[in-house]
Amino acid sequence: MRSHNAALVLDLLRTAGREGISRLELAERTGLTPQAVSKITARLRTEGLAADAGRRASTGGKPATVLRLVPEAAHAIGLHLDRDELTAVLLDLAGERVAERRTPLDLGAGAEPVLAAVRAEVAALLPGGASGGTRPGGGAGGAALGAGFLGVGVPGVGAPGTSVLGVGVAMPGPLDHRAGTPGRVTGFPQWDGFPLRDELARRLGLPVVLDKDTNAAALGLALRPGAPGSFAYVHLGTGLGAGLVLGGAVLRGGRTGAGELGHQTVQLDGPPCDCGGRGCLEVLCLAALARGDLDGAARVLGTGAANLVRLLDVDRVLLGGRAVLAAPEVFARGTREVLAGLALPADVAVATAPHAVAEGAAQLILAPVFGNRPSGFGGEPPTVGQ
Repeated sequence: MRSHNAALVLDLLRTAGREGISRLELAERTGLTPQAVSKITARLRTEGLAADAGRRASTGGKPATVLRLVPEAAHAIGLHLDRDELTAVLLDLAGERVAERRTPLDLGAGAEPVLAAVRAEVAALLPGGASGGTRPGGGAGGAALGAGFLGVGVPGVGAPGTSVLGVGVAMPGPLDHRAGTPGRVTGFPQWDGFPLRDELARRLGLPVVLDKDTNAAALGLALRPGAPGSFAYVHLGTGLGAGLVLGGAVLRGGRTGAGELGHQTVQLDGPPCDCGGRGCLEVLCLAALARGDLDGAARVLGTGAANLVRLLDVDRVLLGGRAVLAAPEVFARGTREVLAGLALPADVAVATAPHAVAEGAAQLILAPVFGNRPSGFGGEPPTVGQ
């Protein structure tokens, strides 16, 4: 209960931003007693998670002290393991990107080279690493992170005491997010059953969470201010898939199989797909991209989006992935035309964040700190302010 109450307070501090929030407002919005709020905020201040943000005029008595979150007190790493590229980001407690790195990756090279690449990129991402990450805006490296309340570091990686809560890893499916193991990743069946989460945790010395790339992106988008309660995120990059958010929660299914949009059969006598099927949305869409037919790829993508709208009755479709971001107007227009032709009223927009998957992966670690536990994950959240 204490952890839950601290998460409620932390979430309100986070959403209040730099302007902060008073203890009285915290008590009113959480339903906790003023005494309980005082104890929680005292612990948060002691542990460096909260700080004074000035004073606010009061209707009676002395001015109220306003508190704010200290974003630099702790961080999370997000990794996007794509078929041909590794993207790593470092987010602070407020979800702001502090550093980022991108490097080529061959997911088909096998576990050992991929794990070595991940460790090297995590080391370089953190202050004190080989070369430091790249700050959004272009600068290299950056100020050293505060020791933070956990003082967790990666053995042999980064600076001692770097306050990293954990590592979220997102990769193509299928996979089992509960067991932390990939399945027969399309085109790379050698990953089937490999204990990726546990092996990375052992090598990095940090908690690790594994999820599908589309689920991670959908989670990150769902946590943004003003996000709709239900939507479909359709991702087109080196593959095609969807992340589904219903009632504010990511829908994963019992075996993390929800959202495997790319392997819906839409042409019974179509070309074979690496998944073993024929005429899948993914193989048709990627074939159109390969021959430079962007309009054709957009129509295929729109057909998949229409299937989701009909099946789930969502009223918003968000498009993302490197192929979409390379021609956002083409894919948005093509998808809208397909939906309009079928009299489906869903709104279509492009999720323009270039690192939506990696940042969503970091949110797999950050969200539980603020009481927003991703559905389908067990265990205890990082202990904060207890």
